[in-house]
Amino acid sequence: MLGDETLSKIARELVEKVKSGLTIDWNIKQSVRAHLRRLVKRILRRYHYPPDKQERATKTVLEQTELICEHWDN
Repeated sequence: MLGDETLSKIARELVEKVKSGLTIDWNIKQSVRAHLRRLVKRILRRYHYPPDKQERATKTVLEQTELICEHWDN
């Protein structure tokens, strides 16, 4: 629907913004998690990501961030 190029832009921007928004205890502090959710939602809206799929996409991004961060700790 959005095309590979647009999805690629979204992914790159998400990685950049999420990395810059992380703190050491980001997964514990609800305020930091809320900030990350807002960042993700803004990016999705900017690229006209389907509104009915934004919540699931936001949840997926945060889940993937948790998985990646597990490896950064080691």
